[in-house]
Amino acid sequence: MIIVVLKRQQIVIFEVYLAVAIGIYYMTFDIVGEAHSLQVEKILYKEQSEYQEVLVFESFAYGKVLVLDGIVQLTEKDECAYQEMIAHLPLCSISSPKNVLVVGGGDGGVLREIARHSSVECIDICEIDKMVIDVSKKFFPDLAVGFEDPRVQLHIGDAIEFLRNAKEGMYDAIIVDSSDPVGPAQELVEKPFFEMIARALRPGGVLCNMAESMWLHTHLIEDMISICRQTFKGSVHYAWTNVPTYPSGVIGFLICSTAGPPVDFLNPINPIEKVEGSRKSSRELRFYNSEMHAAAFALPSFLKREVSVLRDSPTSVGRVYV
Repeated sequence: MIIVVLKRQQIVIFEVYLAVAIGIYYMTFDIVGEAHSLQVEKILYKEQSEYQEVLVFESFAYGKVLVLDGIVQLTEKDECAYQEMIAHLPLCSISSPKNVLVVGGGDGGVLREIARHSSVECIDICEIDKMVIDVSKKFFPDLAVGFEDPRVQLHIGDAIEFLRNAKEGMYDAIIVDSSDPVGPAQELVEKPFFEMIARALRPGGVLCNMAESMWLHTHLIEDMISICRQTFKGSVHYAWTNVPTYPSGVIGFLICSTAGPPVDFLNPINPIEKVEGSRKSSRELRFYNSEMHAAAFALPSFLKREVSVLRDSPTSVGRVYV
């Protein structure tokens, strides 16, 4: 159910999943009972793809907004806090990454950030919904610019099938920029999926996976960390960033490495200042820097108490760092 509050304080309750119109506030309800509203200035696009409803609107405060099945995916104003962190937390932690895979990420923002790394030779992206890509190219050119990089190889299809056919040890880094783990996307937080990722990574390769909000989803975080501890024999970390338009204003990341050369995620070997200094970028970083990298791994006391695997003593295998 969507509640829409009009400017004149009228309240209309719709029994449809999504209802928006010019001059109202667009509100979404998270499964934990949280609502968030943005003032809609203009509806720019609304269509049903084979997989989901795709909506773009101009908001009063955050610029253009991309919504998939009623869930805000990004806004022009705060996308940097997500795109920059999910890309550079892993890539700045390994030396000279060459082959990178993006799962999801159809808006192109993660590609844009990976492209800053001149050592990268190939960027594969597997996105199931072509409409998301087309819509991003039309309405979010500052993100979709990532698709213009000649190193990018686009694959439209199912990520599970793509990883199943990937060569063992193919990638230095895999970044999973997927939807919330409900419905078909539930597969992307289950053990077989993580096992396929670990197989596709080289020794000492890294994964960065969207991992929900510590304020709302500690049970999911604990489940994901437990699975990753069984699967990734290097190390497993939880990190986070602030994204104002996401539920609770926070989103987390699982950052893991496979067995092999050790990866020190907390002290990146490939700092962004060095990366940016070696090339000219038409777009300056807006959020990520080395200080933000370090801060992302500082976890509040309540999370350490509530997520038991974060309290476990590190072992030589499958270590979890806090």
